[in-house]
Amino acid sequence: MKRTAIYAGSFDPITSGHLDIIERAANMFDSLTVGIAVNSSKTPLFTLDERKHIVSKVTEHIPNVEIDVFDGLLAEYVNNHDFEAVVRGLRATTDFEYEIQMAQMNARLYTGGTETVFLMTDPRYSFISSSLIKEVVSYGGDVNGLLPDYANEMIKTKVDNQ
Repeated sequence: MKRTAIYAGSFDPITSGHLDIIERAANMFDSLTVGIAVNSSKTPLFTLDERKHIVSKVTEHIPNVEIDVFDGLLAEYVNNHDFEAVVRGLRATTDFEYEIQMAQMNARLYTGGTETVFLMTDPRYSFISSSLIKEVVSYGGDVNGLLPDYANEMIKTKVDNQ
């Protein structure tokens, strides 16, 4: 039986922490979908198509990863695709409090026994968030090493053209 999972987020932009979780989760499952979510409560820096392109580019070295986009509840998307697991990354205990609530709510909504799998972020990336990256870049700060190289190039280009 093929073991499938999804790792979902807005990935605006994808960070080195995100990529670390993707690489590790891809080693745990036969197939990993990176689900790029439309989040109406956030104003994205990158369009959905740009985010999909960037995530595709920085994960092209991982053969069992595919990229998809979705709008709406993650649980609905999961139910429509029969994933065995939803992978979530945890940076700190504050993430855990939020993520455990989400996992418990999603468990009520999943129809196929999908489990939530928590992976601790590598300590090198535990302070990184997409929001923090965007703020630092907006003031001309250096984020080298905090993003995959291609994502770093794209964010610099995006900010320079605004």
